[in-house]
Amino acid sequence: MGWLKRFRQFLIEVLAELKKTTWPTYREVYGTTIVVIVAVLITAVYLWIVDMILNAGMDRVFRVFE
Repeated sequence: MGWLKRFRQFLIEVLAELKKTTWPTYREVYGTTIVVIVAVLITAVYLWIVDMILNAGMDRVFRVFE
């Protein structure tokens, strides 16, 4: 039954740590979510542009070797 005591102590410590946690407000979560969405969109557009440029370059290379 030693594992049961250790598990109980673990849960007690987890609850004690959760009480120390500061949870973000709705406004903070909303703001950071918007930042993440904008960053993902910017990255997606950048990668799409790079893909189009590389695709055009590869098309030219393949046309030369036809």
